[in-house]
Amino acid sequence: MFWSWRQPRWAFALNSCSRLFCESVLRVDRVPAASDDSDMEKIIYPRSPREVMAGWTYLPRFVDKVRLHLAGKLHAEYQENFTKGFDGTWLKAAGLTAEQFIEVVKNTVTDGEVCDWVSKNVKKTDAEKAALANFILNRGRDGDESATARLQQRKEQAGLAHRDEIQTFVDFIDADEKRI
Repeated sequence: MFWSWRQPRWAFALNSCSRLFCESVLRVDRVPAASDDSDMEKIIYPRSPREVMAGWTYLPRFVDKVRLHLAGKLHAEYQENFTKGFDGTWLKAAGLTAEQFIEVVKNTVTDGEVCDWVSKNVKKTDAEKAALANFILNRGRDGDESATARLQQRKEQAGLAHRDEIQTFVDFIDADEKRI
């Protein structure tokens, strides 16, 4: 059984993040499970890794994953890599530990509050933010043969090997989560 719901686009402005535009998207898939008693059979997809907050590519996705984790709704498919992979790459670039950032998200209600905290407390140059964006958005076609091989393997495992337009891990994530 597959179903999804998409809320209309909306924008909001808060404090120093007045130019922060967010697309609110809730996508839930029901996948077959041994028991219908488990809420964990429903996958709530975090936002695309392409999304930007406070000048940081990937940050909105990580915020979504932290919120899902704190609510006990982060699907098992995301558990193994939580605070690792691109999450860990963002944390390292921002100079934060996973525990620090999880606490920030835990103590905020809105994305605007997280955005304000990051803008105030994570002092990185636009060049550093651009370098992170370049790394994340091009991983898989960046000349790293092991990453390219891992991307191909992930495409094959997901039944997406025939999709030649999937050339990066971000493309793969968006395709796997049914955005492209």
